[in-house]
Amino acid sequence: MTKAISPRTRKVRILATLGPASATPEMIAKLFEAGADAFRINMSHGDQASKVPLFEAIRGLEQKYGRPTTILADLQGPKLRVGKFADGKVQLVTGHEFILDRDKTPGNATRVELPHREIFEAAHENARLLLDDGKLVLRVVSVAPDRLTTIVEVGGPLSNNKGLNVPDMVLPLAALTEKDRSDLAFAVEQGADWIALSFVQRPEDLMEARRLIGGKAALLAKIEKPSAIARLDEIVEQCDGVMVARGDLGVELPPQTVPPLQKRIVETARRMGRPVIVATQMLESMIESPSPTRAEVSDVATAVYDGADAIMLSAESAAGKWPVESVSMMNSIADAVERDPAHGDRVHFTVTRPDPTTADALAEAAKNIARTVSASGITCFTSSGSTARRIARERPSVPILVLTPKIETARRLGLLWGTHAVHTRDVDSFEEMVAKSKRMALRHHIAAAGDRVVLCAGVPFRTPGSTNVLHVVTLVGDELKNHPGREGPDAI
Repeated sequence: MTKAISPRTRKVRILATLGPASATPEMIAKLFEAGADAFRINMSHGDQASKVPLFEAIRGLEQKYGRPTTILADLQGPKLRVGKFADGKVQLVTGHEFILDRDKTPGNATRVELPHREIFEAAHENARLLLDDGKLVLRVVSVAPDRLTTIVEVGGPLSNNKGLNVPDMVLPLAALTEKDRSDLAFAVEQGADWIALSFVQRPEDLMEARRLIGGKAALLAKIEKPSAIARLDEIVEQCDGVMVARGDLGVELPPQTVPPLQKRIVETARRMGRPVIVATQMLESMIESPSPTRAEVSDVATAVYDGADAIMLSAESAAGKWPVESVSMMNSIADAVERDPAHGDRVHFTVTRPDPTTADALAEAAKNIARTVSASGITCFTSSGSTARRIARERPSVPILVLTPKIETARRLGLLWGTHAVHTRDVDSFEEMVAKSKRMALRHHIAAAGDRVVLCAGVPFRTPGSTNVLHVVTLVGDELKNHPGREGPDAI
């Protein structure tokens, strides 16, 4: 039996990562009810078989709650690591020399294997090597084909297979490993709506993933490398959405540079009409504590004020002690920020000038008309989702009700600001469009009797990319009289 749930009152979306603390259907449902709009499945941990029940549980929500669900599969990407030590662990001393080489012999306090040929090819004098999430810092002083000589700038303990970051290099390394290719094929087969690509350094890194996805999912680029910042506009142009992956950015760059970069990435994505997610350590203390710090609350609020499409929970919902409370807290923070009278002005600090197209002009006009006539919502018909993305880019003050005949489109829109997507049968005429818009606005509590709604669609119908109609309707309130049931994709 369907348990109807009204559209979210907030416009920013919440993306919750699933893991050991939230892997059961019951817990996933609780996260959804607490405010999660989309779910992230991290392919870095566990095998593919363990992910199948997660896909099934998320899709099971559609029958229970009568609305599309959204799944983002996050690929691991290349992992750079040092080799092993004879004693399992050494102490690097600041100011001392330390060698990284291709010798597989277990290391000691003066050297260790570096099993990544690409680093030797890209290394140069004065480049930094960061070990163990940036806790240790090496500086390259000389480069040979199979040997990097470095000076320890920040010492400390170093153990087997610790991670390595190379912020000063662009590696001749593909963003997809063999594991990633297998995980991508699996995720697409399971019906993932979004594929998140790690280790993006350049726009070309997105091409193979795009080809392998074959149009069956949307492609999201994780911005976590300094080299990606240098070509940000090109990368955003080549993907369907971006993530501000602050964890790795904060390792490879000085922490004080991350907040302005976050704003730049959000602004760039919004200007170019791509959904943008702000991620990592948003409510980190709630892994252990039932309440966040004031600084974390402010961090979440900043992302909402900046107009991010989605805010993400990582370990808080995946492995923490308080997964439901974390989602509920993020929901409460976002709701409070969006009720702030100053929120609308702050969101529009980013100027999103429309492209010289009819569709963009109508999207901007829909926002302005909705404000001028005090409409309760904007309804758009879309096959591909492009009309919804254009309207959402304008950040209107009212909800966007998206009606689409494609369930895949409805699911992908779960990461798009301000949208409530409904999978429903397509329309064949202007009159049918108007009638259905009124019914759906009432049924999904977007508007009530006497309210105005702005309609946006394309004529001829069933033609993707043909947005050319803008219409304002007033609801009488009896539009559901002869349509008492739900209007699913097979409804008449």
